[in-house]
Amino acid sequence: VPPARCALFDPAFSAREAAVLRELGLCLLPENEEGKHGVEGAATLFYMVHCGKALYNNLLWSNWSPAALSKLVIIGNSFRGIEERLLSRILERDYSYIAKVLKGVEEVALPSHPRYLDTFNDTSVHWFPLDKLQELSPEVWDFVEEPMYQDCEDLEIIRKGEGPAAKS
Repeated sequence: VPPARCALFDPAFSAREAAVLRELGLCLLPENEEGKHGVEGAATLFYMVHCGKALYNNLLWSNWSPAALSKLVIIGNSFRGIEERLLSRILERDYSYIAKVLKGVEEVALPSHPRYLDTFNDTSVHWFPLDKLQELSPEVWDFVEEPMYQDCEDLEIIRKGEGPAAKS
């Protein structure tokens, strides 16, 4: 992938880090989208290792259609692991898009490495086969309300206007 086609954002990037990434020819997104980045019809790989659940949920919401989700590949925290660790009522209330897509996602865990067992132990590759997505109930696609996280206790996301990127 040509560097100019790689878009990056981390609200924790310092000004120096951002300058180096630009010098390498990478495109930095101008603002914190809180994970709400649409693929706009293009096949897109998201590298989201160790991100909070809200970022995955927001990404799914912003691409909430079989056509768009089938263009996504996510390397990040295991959705199955999220499902196993959260009470189902919390998953459905706070991260409803993750909960709704579980039957439409394929997931393969990355192999563990003995030296990094505690670092990448929950990393998987996720993709959304169109035929699996089309098998989901039509009602799944009807609800497209933007996630707000008002009742969420451990949000694990840097909101717009927070973090170093907001100050630079």
